[in-house]
Order: sequence, then structure tokens, then C-alpha cells
Amino acid sequence: MPPSETTMAKKKASRPKIRVDKAGAADRVKKIIPILRKKYPDAKVALKHKNPLELLVATILSAQCTDVRVNIVTKDLFRKYKTAADWAKVDLKQLESEIRSTGFYHNKALSIKSACSEIEERFGGEVPSTMDELLLLRGVGRKTANVVLGGAFGQPAITCDTHVIRLSRRLGLSSNSDAVKLEFDLADIIVKKNWMLFSNLLIFHGRNVCKARKPDCGNCPISRYCPAANDPALW
Repeated sequence: MPPSETTMAKKKASRPKIRVDKAGAADRVKKIIPILRKKYPDAKVALKHKNPLELLVATILSAQCTDVRVNIVTKDLFRKYKTAADWAKVDLKQLESEIRSTGFYHNKALSIKSACSEIEERFGGEVPSTMDELLLLRGVGRKTANVVLGGAFGQPAITCDTHVIRLSRRLGLSSNSDAVKLEFDLADIIVKKNWMLFSNLLIFHGRNVCKARKPDCGNCPISRYCPAANDPALW
């Protein structure tokens, strides 16, 4: 029987906390970036896209879904729907059917249609390129906005997904598990030009080495800088 939410919450609450020192964290970031860049030279947003609109749609679909699955689904969708108007006009039931395999398809379909209607009506069919404007769109929070800003517009942006949250805690960069609070914590210790790069590097490292249940500390190139390395109590 899987553990209850209460049991998991208690376990999380009882986990020893890694002491966070901002100066030490900033120094740690400087040391691990070149190491991770060497290990993941192609680290970038994994959602396939050709323009900001495609990345926005793909990011909305990626909630509680793997990037691999989203890329499979969007391969055909992006051939069919090319403009914000196309997405806004599609029948809701039809769109739900086309994105069903990504999960939460009803809410995602509503978000895509509503966001694209707003883009068409308020922004002339072009995805806005500022945080404030992106947050006006349905289904777009700071995480989604940062993915679009950094991945499509090349702007400094920190993407706090589950991997970034987990690795930031293990590496002693922040004790915050709240994505918004973590974003601002990381912004204080990472050079602005490296914001998106660092996010992508942590995501790649989280997927390949520093996994949730059992990180492969023995084969981790940055383990010497990680307070949680080889210590299951801190995972």
C-alpha cells in the first residue's frame, strides 16, 4: 500500500535541513556550472518548438506530464494549429481528445484556448514577451512564463520545476520548496546571464543522475560540492 499524504508530509517535515549560507551557495554555483556544462553541453528546454506560441502551448501541456509525451502529442498538433487564432477557434471537445494522453486534458484545453484568445485579442496574435503580460494569460504562472521568456525569447529566466526544487535543496542553495520563493532565492546567488542555463543544467542532472528516490552520488561529478551527497537522510 502506498504511503498516505499524511505519512509523506510527516516524513518530509522530519527530514534534516541543510544549512543554507548565501555566500557559500553563490560560490558553489560558480563551481558547479562549468562541471555541469561539460557533462550536459546540449542542455536546453526539452519541449520541441519553433516559436514562442508553440513553447507556450507545450509548456501548458507539460504540467504533470513528461516532456517526451508532450513532444509526441505536439508533433501533429503543431502541424495543424499554427496561429493563436487556430488554437482559439478549435472545438473544445476536439482539443481535449487530441491532448488527452497528457492528462488533465479538460483544464489544459481550456487554458490553451483562453490564453490564445487573449493573445489574439489583446496582443495582436503574438505571444507577449514580458512576465507581467504573460501572467495575464489563463493557465500561465511564473514557471510557464519563465520557460517561455528564457526558452523562446532568450531572456534571463529561472525555471523552478520539480528537479530544480529538489536539487537546490540538496545542494544547499535554498531551503524553499515553493517555486516562486525559490526563484527569487536563486536569482540572488546566480549571475543573471546564467539563470536559464543553470535551470536547464539542474533539470538535466535531476533527470539523469540526481533522481528523486535514489540519486547516483557515486557517479555524480558535483558530489564533492553537495551537502547531501551519500546521505540518504538529506535526500
